[in-house]
Amino acid sequence: MVSYKYTAKGPGGKTVEGTLQANDKNEAVAELRRQNLVVMSVDQASSAKGLGKLSLGGKKSGPKKAGGKPGGSREEIVMFTRQLATMIGAGLALLESLEVLGDQAESPGMRATCAKLSNDVRGGSDLSVAMEGCPKAFDELYVSMVRAGEVSGQMDIILERLADYQEANESLRREIKSAMTYPVVSMVLVSGITMFLMIGVVPGFKEVFASLDSELPAITQFTLGVSDWMRANWVMMLVGMAGTVIGGSMFKKTEVGGLFFDKLSLKMPVFGPLLRKVSLARFSRTFATLIRSGVPIMTTLDIVAETAGNRVVAGAVLESRESVRAGNLLSEPLTGSKVFPPMVVRMIAIGERTGALEVLLEKIAEFYDAQVKAAVSSLTSLIEPILISVMGIIVGGVVLSVFMPILDVVGKLSG
Repeated sequence: MVSYKYTAKGPGGKTVEGTLQANDKNEAVAELRRQNLVVMSVDQASSAKGLGKLSLGGKKSGPKKAGGKPGGSREEIVMFTRQLATMIGAGLALLESLEVLGDQAESPGMRATCAKLSNDVRGGSDLSVAMEGCPKAFDELYVSMVRAGEVSGQMDIILERLADYQEANESLRREIKSAMTYPVVSMVLVSGITMFLMIGVVPGFKEVFASLDSELPAITQFTLGVSDWMRANWVMMLVGMAGTVIGGSMFKKTEVGGLFFDKLSLKMPVFGPLLRKVSLARFSRTFATLIRSGVPIMTTLDIVAETAGNRVVAGAVLESRESVRAGNLLSEPLTGSKVFPPMVVRMIAIGERTGALEVLLEKIAEFYDAQVKAAVSSLTSLIEPILISVMGIIVGGVVLSVFMPILDVVGKLSG
């Protein structure tokens, strides 16, 4: 039997240090996990020969340096979470897991993140506290769930739930991105083709029309007038469009502007229902994940409001938070909100009465996920013919206005 020194987190998040006897490091970690402890590090106790401590990885313990600032892409954070959950569930100590993940990280930002977490945990910090020092990699939801895992002693289970949540969120984000990309690109192409026709093609027919010595149709006069104006003011047009985009972006960053745009987005004829379903799916999934992980209800409501992605939804959640603080049920203030459909409110009310709130919230999230996928599919099939029709009307109108005078003259000559 060999003597091992260990550092672990007990129930309630209290740091526990001590020694135990085991045949090897894996057996020592397994024994600590049976005691419902989150293992931070396990080192072989110093021998009489002065061999010193050995870390789990067989390397000398010490601060690890990495270039770059702590950070990481969404994909890297999801992979980090899933691998960390797997390693801790397999019996590896937290510190060793972080060092392994740091060694295999590809981007400088992720390597710096793992190095900082390793150094902070080695220095005695909680993992949640260490993650608070990397705000570009770990948001408030992530930190709160890790803190709940430290308190409950179920770090691997909490991390698995967090990874599931992140993957579902990324899937939803990709659905929305695919839904928005097609119409945006199509509108840019339509605008570009229109400008090319009006500035580059139509003016070439002006001299031809002048030589015909006949009265031009109204549609041709209108097209030539628009073409002349666009040629004379194309710089002003570009500056105006750029100013509108920049000004709109700056206004959206303000509290008033953000609320205005969020309200407007929910009232849009085609995209409004889709964005509402996205917000409801995110609300339900975030709420269910935090409640199931043991995060306090008041903290949960704060995080849900922050991650709602829409200020209208966030405002309704914060209003319900004040009601819950006063001792009321969550479903009561949501009933008066126009954001949450009656079905969602009733399922939350049933969950509160039966004690199965997180289960029903997950069902709501699954329902709206399916609704979003169906809406994205129908939206793509709906927008495509509309954009083709718009492009056909523009191009056809320009072609018709150009050829009508010529056909008129040909008709007169043949008559």
